[in-house]
Amino acid sequence: MRETPLIGSYDVDDVLAWDQEGPRTVRRFLADTASLAESLPDRSTALNLATNRYDFLVGFAAAIMRRQVTLLPQSRASQTLLRIAGEFPGSYALTDRGDAIEGIDSVSIQLRGDQAPWPMDIPRIPPDRIVAVAFTSGSTGRPVPNKKTWGALTAVAQATGARLGIKAGDRLSVVATVPHQHMFGLEASVMLPIMHGLVMHAGRPLFPADIRSVLADAAGGWILVTTPLHLRACVAEGISMPPGGLILSATAPLSRNLAQQAEEHFQAEVHEIFGFAEAGSIAERRTIDGDRWQPLEGVHVAQDASSCLVQAWYLPTPVPVPDRITVDTDGTFVVHGREADQVNIAGHRISLGDLNQLLLKIDGVQDGVFFLPEEGAGLVTRLMAFVVAPGKTGEEIQQKLRAYVDPVFIPRPLVCVPSLPRNATGKLPRESVSELARQWLEREGDGA
Repeated sequence: MRETPLIGSYDVDDVLAWDQEGPRTVRRFLADTASLAESLPDRSTALNLATNRYDFLVGFAAAIMRRQVTLLPQSRASQTLLRIAGEFPGSYALTDRGDAIEGIDSVSIQLRGDQAPWPMDIPRIPPDRIVAVAFTSGSTGRPVPNKKTWGALTAVAQATGARLGIKAGDRLSVVATVPHQHMFGLEASVMLPIMHGLVMHAGRPLFPADIRSVLADAAGGWILVTTPLHLRACVAEGISMPPGGLILSATAPLSRNLAQQAEEHFQAEVHEIFGFAEAGSIAERRTIDGDRWQPLEGVHVAQDASSCLVQAWYLPTPVPVPDRITVDTDGTFVVHGREADQVNIAGHRISLGDLNQLLLKIDGVQDGVFFLPEEGAGLVTRLMAFVVAPGKTGEEIQQKLRAYVDPVFIPRPLVCVPSLPRNATGKLPRESVSELARQWLEREGDGA
């Protein structure tokens, strides 16, 4: 198979990335990558924990040059990192300057800081080489590792750019609120810009004012890689955003109403990516245009009586779709929710995801999640809900819910909380919600 280059169409002095210290050219990037690669230990796997997106890219590229596989942990929690390091013996951690991870050998990413001479030709990589391992989010159970080849990452980046209408010579800036260790973050905030000759923003603005500031500095237009959680915060805060861009959202369902509000607020189209860690991004849609997803080029979704499978040249075997979907004759499909999200109460079926969306329709509800404990978890096996709604009571929200759902799905209890334990991509790992439920049960048992 033909080898493909590490980066796409750039001239040597083009800006590849911007960070707080200024521009990073292609020349500088290749020099930084070559220098770091020489200093890496002789190991097979590296946990890339760099928070700066440019440093992450340098570490990722240096590991590829050393034929090392980059591990992409779904969390920086110490227990998570130690568990992954235990599953991949001999791993070391690549960290930001001056950082270290207790219990794991760590290498600090030290960059040259000068205008180095042109070090080499752009490296080329076999498409079947495994370069990364991404982990599922853990929102429905224990995180599972998934191997990613260079061919898979580049194919998704090329197909996504083509679907979004990115053309040769575009110098859009890609700004992301999602971490680059997440599968969507890696594909859309790292691979998408470097494969299309775009400018990658090295930071990660989270608050609406910070997002506005970064977008205002973007020359030549922008792509905002984000989540429904961040879009909702921007719309709610009402800070005006600079026009001239495009929004790409993923990691959770985006309602058509919020997408419409975001398009008006940002004066930009809102597109969604559908995917999962096992296969990566597989489809795209403009949310306000309807429910149907269009598979990316080279992706085919096949449906039979019992399952749906994703097929692509870069996937070694067909990958089962974890969601319930209906595929039309033209290849487009509609997503009905995760199989693991389905609940059946008194003969009535609904997905927890749909219930969560109904919660967010209620005036005053800022965030919320339904939860069904597992049998034997020490909790009553009935629907619960945790809601962020300042100034509201659980009884008020339950009453409002009755207008949207069958009485059998009214959560008992409905607990108002200051915030939900979402991770960096806005997802709620099941173990975190289970812990929230356990803590509530303990307080109730103590009579609090």
